[in-house]
Amino acid sequence: MIEYIIGNGLPPAPLPYSPATRVGNFVFVSGQGSTDDNGNIIGDTFEGEFHRTIKNLQRILLAAGSDLNKIVQVKAYLREASSWEEYNILYRQYFKEPFPARTTLTGCLPDSIRFEIDCIAVVEKT
Repeated sequence: MIEYIIGNGLPPAPLPYSPATRVGNFVFVSGQGSTDDNGNIIGDTFEGEFHRTIKNLQRILLAAGSDLNKIVQVKAYLREASSWEEYNILYRQYFKEPFPARTTLTGCLPDSIRFEIDCIAVVEKT
């Protein structure tokens, strides 16, 4: 059975997708970016967008019954390869060893956003 993680104070998705879906003990979070509570993109420095994006990710994970410590895989997208070092420094503020599996792509975002992240996390049985 698929449970769609929507509503409940979560920002609306700006495009046609659910913020997350939960299947069994896993939650699959769609790509999240630097958006406000209404789903509008908020441009900022790379660091500002990174922190806002992780905050959005945390909210969705909590709504699904999980959190950052239960992430098993991260996929991240950087608009500019020059953000790579800053990304790794900021990443370590939220993710600790042993780190989740990770894929990072650069040069693949539009000019309106500097950072995007999606993930798969474990959900405790309820």
